[in-house]
Amino acid sequence: MSTQPTTLGLSASFGFGDRIGLATPGHILAMKQSGAGIQPIFAQQSIREMTRTGRSPKQVMADALSAAAASNWTAVQGADADHLKTPADIDATADAGFVFFTIDPSEKVDPLADSYSPEQLTEKFRAVAAEVDWLDRYRSQIVPLSTGTTLHLTDRDCLKAAVKYGRAINLASSLAQHIADTMKKLGKNYEIELSVDETPQPTTLAEHYIIADQVLHRGMKMVSLAPRFIGDFEKGVDYKGDIIAFEKSAADHAAIADVLGPYKLSLHSGSDKLSVYTILAKVTGGLFHVKTAGTSYLEALRVVARHDPALFRQIVAFARSRYDQDKATYHVSATLASAPAPEQVSDTATLEALYLENWSDVSPGKGFTAPGRQILHCTFGSVLTDATLKSQLIGLLQHHRSTYDELLAEHFTRHLKALTSGM
Repeated sequence: MSTQPTTLGLSASFGFGDRIGLATPGHILAMKQSGAGIQPIFAQQSIREMTRTGRSPKQVMADALSAAAASNWTAVQGADADHLKTPADIDATADAGFVFFTIDPSEKVDPLADSYSPEQLTEKFRAVAAEVDWLDRYRSQIVPLSTGTTLHLTDRDCLKAAVKYGRAINLASSLAQHIADTMKKLGKNYEIELSVDETPQPTTLAEHYIIADQVLHRGMKMVSLAPRFIGDFEKGVDYKGDIIAFEKSAADHAAIADVLGPYKLSLHSGSDKLSVYTILAKVTGGLFHVKTAGTSYLEALRVVARHDPALFRQIVAFARSRYDQDKATYHVSATLASAPAPEQVSDTATLEALYLENWSDVSPGKGFTAPGRQILHCTFGSVLTDATLKSQLIGLLQHHRSTYDELLAEHFTRHLKALTSGM
């Protein structure tokens, strides 16, 4: 019998998102092969993903737990209610048995704050001043970090943090209190991750320090924080940016987490970021959480490509018809023009490579060559809510269960090995 979800604390952890409900056996195979030292989360889904796939929190939980039991998984596992934005989101996921709650206050973040002039920043602050009473706590603070970096909190740092995140901190604290009250009524332990990664600009060290100090000061039971790291973390492809600069920046963020916590650093949009996994594990000293989701869906489409080429071509064509609309809420740079339509590629193996492989060059100034992969990644909701395509896809995966399990195990073994090599 599988264990029920539990809190994972400061253990290194990895979230396996499953948008279809059939991926957990493959995730478990990967864990058994290469997951030593890492705790898994099999039940992980955001409210947005559930809405787009027509699944409920209870369905996500039931699929993960039943598959874990069938796979004889008796070790620890967590359960992540991802990107929660409202008390109703919390109520629904807590009732389903989730114990790890990712708070996403991005709707209260001012994404333009980094571009404001001093005069504009002062004017914008007037609008939030009544809701922010903590500026004097941080003005002129000097925080030495173990990396050798010294954090100097300037007036502008504090003012910009107040404008950009003041209301978001308040919302996050309010949601954290609702989680605490809800879980107390249920008599269950819980933990919280705070996500501030969905911003156009990277989270500065000053912003990280102020945000984390504020929510911890207010009693948030925060086990991990997801900053917006430097570089690009686009969906479905490897890291785009300067690896050396990323390592230095991530180490400084980890040092702040050590000063204020300790708590883990969390990497969102973590799917397929193989080039930075080892670095993340190393600079955090194993205090990390990595979150993946869409990559398991893409491996499902690889099963389709290999067992039903006609259906794969149909899904690619449908995804292309939906991409421009569906990509609106995702950080991607692929365009329809950057990948050929299926009728332009006669060989299915070539079409699979064009739409599912992830070639990249992470040298400074370089990018990626996997636009087709992003087109498929962003359109999962449209495919999985199209009754005919969904039925055909699920039927094929159930018929070729072993292929899906093997592909997932191979795929995630690469992820897990890259992480464990840095621990």
